[in-house]
Parts: sequence; C-alpha cells; structure tokens
Amino acid sequence: MSTVPAGPGDYRHVPNPEQALKYAIQHIAGDRVEIVEGVITPVSPSWAHETAVDLIREQIGPRMRELGLRAGSGNLDLPGTENFYVPDLAVVPAELARTEGALLPHQTLLVVEVTSPSNGDTDRTAKRRRYSQFGAPVYLLVDRQERTCTVFSRPGQLGYTLVEGPHPFGAAIRLPEPFDLDLDTGGF
Repeated sequence: MSTVPAGPGDYRHVPNPEQALKYAIQHIAGDRVEIVEGVITPVSPSWAHETAVDLIREQIGPRMRELGLRAGSGNLDLPGTENFYVPDLAVVPAELARTEGALLPHQTLLVVEVTSPSNGDTDRTAKRRRYSQFGAPVYLLVDRQERTCTVFSRPGQLGYTLVEGPHPFGAAIRLPEPFDLDLDTGGF
C-alpha cells in the first residue's frame, strides 16, 4: 500500500495542528504575531497606540508595585481554539511574569487592548468574547477610533456580565479590585 504525501493545507497527519500552529508563530514567525480566530496577524502598533498603553502602565504602576504585580505584552494562549493573543498590556502576579511560555487569560488580573484602524473590530468583538470565555477577570478596551474606554468584568461563557462604559476620552474610569483606582483617559 502506498502513502500519498500530504499537500499544502492537508493537516490530517499532523498529531495536533493547533499546537503546531502555535509553536510556529512563537518560534518561526517572530515575537509580535498572534492568531485571531485562525487568522495569523502581525502586531505592529503605532506610536499613538503605544502612547496609550504607556499612559495606562504609568498610572497603574504604583498600585501594581503595592500588590506585587507585573505588566507586559506577553503571549496568552486560548487552548482548544485557533487563538493565541499578544495583548497590548496584561497584568499578572510577579511569579507568573517569570514564565517563559504563554499564560492563560484566567491567570491575568487585567488585559488591555488598544484598537487600531486595522484591528478595532477584533478587539471589540472576538477578543472581548474570548477573554471572557477564558476567564480574564477584567478587560479594558481603549477604542481609539471611537475615542472611548470600556471596562468589562465578571467573565462568563456568554460574555462579561458587568460593563462600565463606553466612557469618552477625558473621563476618569474606575478599574475594579484589586486595582481600585481611577484611570485618567485624557491623554489617549
């Protein structure tokens, strides 16, 4: 009996296609690549985008240090799905920040996504839904196109059950526990 070689896109003989794809983007494609609903997407934020992230990091920094937390844009895996995210900012306990591999959304305390013209709908819908399904306790959406901020919390399988906003840029928005602080959105 002869074996027919697999053609392009034929993954029937790959033991775990999800694992293979996620491995490839981490080790071959580079550091700033994510998979959103099966689509491989390079992440290349603009200066304005990065400024919004930096302003958030500066404001939550003192509270993070009090709580022994760390922030970064490390990888978040969503096992069992074709999703592997690189959030704009994720806050995690310090001991988890030493992890070499990806973390899971439920291991975060806060996930922040800042929209860009090319990915705004992804951050508003797909990522919001998936972060909730995978237990990210707080999701902050900074929508630069709409000029609003929304805080999503109390995750569930059908979505976040508590939504604060959208609030216009310039309004102070409250980040829930453990942060328990007002975030100035004027510079976004």
